Amino acid sequence: MADPGLAGQNLEIVGPWAGDEQEAFERVLAVFEERTGVTVSYSGAGDDLQTLLQTRIQGGDEPDVALIPQAGLIEHFADEGALVPLTDDVVDALDENMAGAWTEFGSVGETPYGVYLKVAHKSLVWYNDGLFAEIGAVPPRNWNEFVELSADLADTGISPLSVAGADGWVLTDWFENVYLLTAGPRMYDRLSRHRIPWTDPSVEVALETLAEVWGEDRLMLGGSDGALQTDFPTSVLDVYSDDPDAAMVMGADFIGGVVTAGTNATVGDDARVFPFPPMAGDEGSVVVAGDAAVAMNDGTATMELLRFLATAEAAGEWAAIGGFVSPNRHLTADDYADPVTGQIAEQIVLAGDGVRFDLSDQQPAVFGATVGDGMWQTLQDFLGDPSDVEGTMERLEEEAAHAHGR
Repeated sequence: MADPGLAGQNLEIVGPWAGDEQEAFERVLAVFEERTGVTVSYSGAGDDLQTLLQTRIQGGDEPDVALIPQAGLIEHFADEGALVPLTDDVVDALDENMAGAWTEFGSVGETPYGVYLKVAHKSLVWYNDGLFAEIGAVPPRNWNEFVELSADLADTGISPLSVAGADGWVLTDWFENVYLLTAGPRMYDRLSRHRIPWTDPSVEVALETLAEVWGEDRLMLGGSDGALQTDFPTSVLDVYSDDPDAAMVMGADFIGGVVTAGTNATVGDDARVFPFPPMAGDEGSVVVAGDAAVAMNDGTATMELLRFLATAEAAGEWAAIGGFVSPNRHLTADDYADPVTGQIAEQIVLAGDGVRFDLSDQQPAVFGATVGDGMWQTLQDFLGDPSDVEGTMERLEEEAAHAHGR
């Protein structure tokens, strides 16, 4: 039954989703509309989201709610005064349904702005079960076993890894996982906020660890030159085509969607996952990313929508459709459309406050999310020459300092 206090109101949401994601989200919104009598319209802006929002803010034509895919953009728009802090009842819903880290990710300073709905697990390695079976391989339990497994696969003539070096964001995911597991969550937090320089010894350790794989051409399909010409979708197809060229690809849970849409492989059967291999002293942390709903006005209907998006009811609706992972602790693996996605979501929930947001997404865009610049380009250069640890650190620090205005 509709809420008589809200019935007849209209809300507009702008976000990055289109296609299947938009269709699934609109089914979630339909539940809210039925509960409240509010009419909600959604439009997807894709990669032009930041520009579109900036233009509409400047013109005084903000949507009621925006879906923000980068934590750094929440801070950007909050600093511009374009966002409205969450009300107490929305924060209470967050506290009830999610680990406190998710409220922190959506906050600027001590002020909460974002409700994380759809998230990504970025600490995964996907593997071709058939190729593993050919040599009797099993998922590695730690980094050393991962390197040894890669060498064993190469010895048998199977390329161990397809690395999407043409997409700099994939390389940042590699670095972030290695840094988190070698330096630990506290140092990860300090580096993400540029409270330590990129010339810190902890960065050197991470780059040298990465070089154990990136510095061995035989461990990557096509070597470093081939990796630098491989984009993300191709890296997945390399592992799961009918005639696969590689056994593993490192990447987030959304690889499952690429497998389903672009290959004959079956997620959970041919396509399986194991956690990014832990290292000595690892505290079970997980790198995550996600899309947060933020309010651009303080209307009652706006805040009620954000409160609804924090609930298990909203998350469960999309989980049953598929192509979705939630940080909501009240969902179980059985609530998801397939067992692999349920397993992935469960890992995020079990990590609790051990989750850490994608480091590059926390940076100013010029450093963390720009083609041909910043982290993306520098890590591509490092993939091409993994012996240049010192030069890579110096370039990262120079670019980070400039981006952070220091």
